[in-house]
Amino acid sequence: MKVAARLVAIAAAVLAAGAVQAASYPDHPVKIVVPFAPAGPTDVMARLIAQKLSESLKQQFYVENHPGAGGNIGMVQVAKSAPDGYTILVASSSFVVNPSLYAKNPYDPFKDFAPVTLAAASPNILVVNADFPAKTVKELVDLVTKNPGKYNYAMPGTGTTPHLAGELFKLTFKLDLATVPFNGAGPAIQSAVAGHTPIAFTALPPTAPQVQAGKLRGLAVTATKRSSALPDVPTMVEAGVSGQESETMQGIFLPAGTPKDIVDLLNREIAKAMAMPDVKEKCAQLGFDVVANSPGEFALYIKKEVEKWGKVIKEANIPQIQ
Repeated sequence: MKVAARLVAIAAAVLAAGAVQAASYPDHPVKIVVPFAPAGPTDVMARLIAQKLSESLKQQFYVENHPGAGGNIGMVQVAKSAPDGYTILVASSSFVVNPSLYAKNPYDPFKDFAPVTLAAASPNILVVNADFPAKTVKELVDLVTKNPGKYNYAMPGTGTTPHLAGELFKLTFKLDLATVPFNGAGPAIQSAVAGHTPIAFTALPPTAPQVQAGKLRGLAVTATKRSSALPDVPTMVEAGVSGQESETMQGIFLPAGTPKDIVDLLNREIAKAMAMPDVKEKCAQLGFDVVANSPGEFALYIKKEVEKWGKVIKEANIPQIQ
């Protein structure tokens, strides 16, 4: 009985300490880790959120970039940080892809992190060179099917969601379509504009200007609704193809074990920030749609994304990174 009472007392003390910690949070600067280089969309999103949290919570939220290994270096750093709310991760879709892409991925997306919110997401887009004969998804599928091995498609790097969207598309129609990886969206887009790789799966934000300029033709976006950046481009479902949804996320995470009060506080404050007109405008400029869902909803999203892309990586025989 004495042992049981002692355990109850210890548990109560731990809970009380957590409650005190959450009540005073944040009482010193908070670090936001971006696992990619500065100036990319994840970095821009993180700095936008940092600014708004600094204003609303009256404490400094600052960004540190820790790129490398497809984002794994920064993500592991956060996973190993103290679960006290003072180290936050802003991650893209590599968070849900890397567990299947890397043979020995150094983090567990379910056990090592506490999901806070999916702040925003941007669809991918299927485009072709402006002079390419196919003007619809159906025409593209028919053309590639009738000419096996003749065509190829550009994508911005192995394991990116545009790459996986392209492989999912190939699997759906059993297409003989060569995959040409580039080092980033810019080179992939330029190759499609020049006609070297006349087909491309890329992220929507960097591609939209070329579609708007008439240098590329948008065949479909991989979202459930049309993009405000390219309202004339249909969704895959509108183009007659289901099950092709893919997007690049901007998700917020804390180390596993962070007090629920802190998780909930950050969720509420980030949701408020994402609802602000200037933030919505900036997200629209970047090609992102604001989501700002709950921790529970985000956890389900993560589970589905990990399972979906793991299946695509396996079925498409994409080699794991050792």
